[in-house]
Amino acid sequence: MTTLPFTIGLTGGIGSGKSTVADLFAARGASIVDTDQIAHSLTAPGGAAMPAIVAEFGPEFADAAGALDRARMRALVFADAGAKARLEAILHPRIRDAALAAAAAATGSYVIFAVPLLVESGTWRARVTRVLAVDCPEEVQIARVMARNNLPESQVRAIMAAQASRQQRLDAADDVIENGDGIEALAPQIDRLHDLYLKMRWQFQKER
Repeated sequence: MTTLPFTIGLTGGIGSGKSTVADLFAARGASIVDTDQIAHSLTAPGGAAMPAIVAEFGPEFADAAGALDRARMRALVFADAGAKARLEAILHPRIRDAALAAAAAATGSYVIFAVPLLVESGTWRARVTRVLAVDCPEEVQIARVMARNNLPESQVRAIMAAQASRQQRLDAADDVIENGDGIEALAPQIDRLHDLYLKMRWQFQKER
């Protein structure tokens, strides 16, 4: 279990709007610990995970600057579940340790861990007090990712198929933000949850 006082795990499928939601919570005083950003720093040139990745997969998985060749690795792990597990064995403990360290140093009203694969990981649920899922119709996800990343629909659907289903995320969530109607519809939902989390944090601390 996490030793942090009160934490939220924020998750959602690709294109659901997790980053937008995280930014809006940050504007209200929450501290955001983004595991995707941590993963990118670990696999950047000189990143702490790169020696282990190169040792495990070979030098061809690093680009000329010494960063992870993301396209090559993405193609490998989509095709080979064993390779995916080997990569996760390298990255996940490092991401976890860095995320917990960042959370322990955070100064916001409460900590939100932004974890895209929270449901898939199987371990993050025990580290957070509540799970918040950002939800939207799958058709909206697909349209957003196609426009944002210039990917064909078939590739977006393949990415989604490799993630937890929409229903699995909803089943795992304590709270849900609906993000199918644009940013204007987010503010009242986030205001309500921010007030709830402030109250819950106070009660949580009082009971400890």
